[in-house]
Amino acid sequence: MDELNEKAGGTETAPLISRGNDAANPVLELSGLTYSYPDGTEALHRIGLRVEQGERVALLGPNGAGKTTLTLHLNGIIPARQGHLAIDGLEVAEPNLREIRRMVGLVFQDPEDQLFMPTVREDVAFGPINFGVRGTDLEERVRRALEAVGMTEHADRAPLRLSGGQRKRVALATVLACDPRLLVLDEPSAGLEPVARRELAELLLELNPTMLMVTHDLPYALQLCPRSVLLDGGQVVADRPTAELLADTELLAAHRLELPYGFRPE
Repeated sequence: MDELNEKAGGTETAPLISRGNDAANPVLELSGLTYSYPDGTEALHRIGLRVEQGERVALLGPNGAGKTTLTLHLNGIIPARQGHLAIDGLEVAEPNLREIRRMVGLVFQDPEDQLFMPTVREDVAFGPINFGVRGTDLEERVRRALEAVGMTEHADRAPLRLSGGQRKRVALATVLACDPRLLVLDEPSAGLEPVARRELAELLLELNPTMLMVTHDLPYALQLCPRSVLLDGGQVVADRPTAELLADTELLAAHRLELPYGFRPE
């Protein structure tokens, strides 16, 4: 995998995604994470989860299970008030939020929530600029991120003039350019035609990031993630190999999940 310069003006380079874990910490570690909305409704109850370097984990569950609330804790959009939460050993807390938000690359379900600059190139450059990258280092990060998602030739186009699948790729590039430790994908296959859906899956498998993928698309979870965590009622109710979990039809039915007609996990 090509490497990106880690700091503006520096000579040290870093991988496009998923650096080695020198401190031997899990990329994501949380325990006892509990969160209640202002009206007192408990959205998360003593959640525990550990994701190691290079793992790809699907986060499954019905609507209202707490999946989005959990992901918004990972880069401090929602502060963790109860429990422990760390990225690569660094606590997700106010003094560390700048670095945490570089380390956790959140790709939203709708690219329109992520793409707002006049051109693709400017959108991809926005994150690194925000983290202080300038000059040739910035140009190199943008070039390599666009190359990684196959969007180099579209660098000077307006994102709104791209197809849905292309916008998903550009949204991914905006995150890759920041060199994240953990890639968090919110419903990545939503709204994609079959070809674009397949192409995105192939891209993610080629990048081989440490990944947490929130999805209702159970076949996509099986294709991309060897491990799945089932969340319901704000609690982890299952954490198993994806094929094993999807083969448990009683478990799926109990938590309002259903495989497409005729699909058999293997």
